[in-house]
Amino acid sequence: MQFGIFTVGDVTVDPTTGRAPSEHERIKAMVAIAQKAEEVGLDVFATGEHHNPPFVPSSPTTMLGYIAARTERLLLSTSTTLITTNDPVKIAEDYAMLQHLAGGRVDLMMGRGNTGPVYPWFGQDIRNGIPLAIENYDLLHRLWREDVVDWKGRFRTPLQSFTSTPRPLDGVPPFVWHGSIRSPEIAEQAAYYGDGFFANHIFWPKEHTQRMVALYRQRFAHYGHGSADQAIVGLGGQVFMRKNSQDAVREFRPYFDNAPVYGHGPSLEEFTRETPLTVGSPQQVIDRTLGFREYVGDYQRQLFLMDHAGLPLKTVLEQLDLLGEEVVPVLRKEFDSLRPAHVPEAPTHASLLAAAGGAKDSTVHAVDDVTGKAPEEDR
Repeated sequence: MQFGIFTVGDVTVDPTTGRAPSEHERIKAMVAIAQKAEEVGLDVFATGEHHNPPFVPSSPTTMLGYIAARTERLLLSTSTTLITTNDPVKIAEDYAMLQHLAGGRVDLMMGRGNTGPVYPWFGQDIRNGIPLAIENYDLLHRLWREDVVDWKGRFRTPLQSFTSTPRPLDGVPPFVWHGSIRSPEIAEQAAYYGDGFFANHIFWPKEHTQRMVALYRQRFAHYGHGSADQAIVGLGGQVFMRKNSQDAVREFRPYFDNAPVYGHGPSLEEFTRETPLTVGSPQQVIDRTLGFREYVGDYQRQLFLMDHAGLPLKTVLEQLDLLGEEVVPVLRKEFDSLRPAHVPEAPTHASLLAAAGGAKDSTVHAVDDVTGKAPEEDR
């Protein structure tokens, strides 16, 4: 099972000091958080994608490429790649390039984001959100698996004899998760392709997440990818920890109360009761997280949101120490002991490569306009 963190990259005022970091400070902090994640033994760092204040991660591949050069083991991912407003050709090429630079330590999560105005900013209509997600991913899926693509759709210009470059590393595309909080159509899409389904699981009661994951598992089996319990599931989560639970609640309360997303709404106590947010001791986080398995089954990836709502970098790094030293080792051992042998582990480049029968040079050479031959044919 993979454990890690995801960031939304918000630039938010610290309610205890009245100060907000600059964009530059926040970007550098995200890099420091990723490096700390590897240092404490986590598996995954994932960044969101936003194109508006108060968020800074508008270019995930730039951020992840930079982090790739400063880490050795960490799996680099997105917590949202906007499949609706990004050109699928650009996604195919950008993430294949990142895959090469990172030595295969890359996967990504398709999503529609949570900012409605992003659609017209990129020339799209929010009323086409689901159709865009379906059509754009269909093209992306083909671009990574077919050397030459002829394609015609509703939302972009046609492609004729098009090859996206570079080709995926070793001929194996990055693994894709489809992320959604509330859309059954996205669970269906993930199941259709046999991809992963990531339920963000940070705002809704457990019954909602349970229904979404159950639908995905049922449809995964329907499409012949394996049994329902072999479907690839990921969950999000939120935690804030101190050694003493009362200290955690006291310290986190002003950040919760003023958070842009859920501040000035339900109380901290109500929110922790009705959603998976856990504020307390490391043992409370362990117990709560192990309980997720009771209603979604065995799953493959758990990501935590820990650097939001104006929390200072120093505090986030302390949280990561607790997560890596006291929480994840116990979770890893417990989840692994409970998982049946037929339930797969989280996909990696190595496991996908083995399933494909080994690496191949996927380079596509241009055909000479005069001879009609590729260069290697004359060798």
